[in-house]
Amino acid sequence: MSVSGIDGVLAQMRAAMAVAQGGAAQHAPTAGATDFADVLKSSLDGVAQAQNHALTMQKAFVLGDDKVSLSDVMIDTQKANLSFQATVQVRNRVIAAYNEIMNMQV
Repeated sequence: MSVSGIDGVLAQMRAAMAVAQGGAAQHAPTAGATDFADVLKSSLDGVAQAQNHALTMQKAFVLGDDKVSLSDVMIDTQKANLSFQATVQVRNRVIAAYNEIMNMQV
């Protein structure tokens, strides 16, 4: 699912929340509050950065860079893979929760 797809799901969730609240005005977030969308975006950026770093390490190793060892390449690749798998699992759970909320009787 792309980031724009996630934004669409978030927009639907916000609309459903507004309807559930009876159209009540949204409260301004407190000074220390963190928006879910911001946390999600920063997490996705971190996963993308890990994948890009792993790809850069792989290319450097294939091109024969003496500063890059095979073990470093494998570790970075597995870190990127693990973070991606965790992101997919979080996405699946968010979608499942959204579907459950949408199927609730009002």
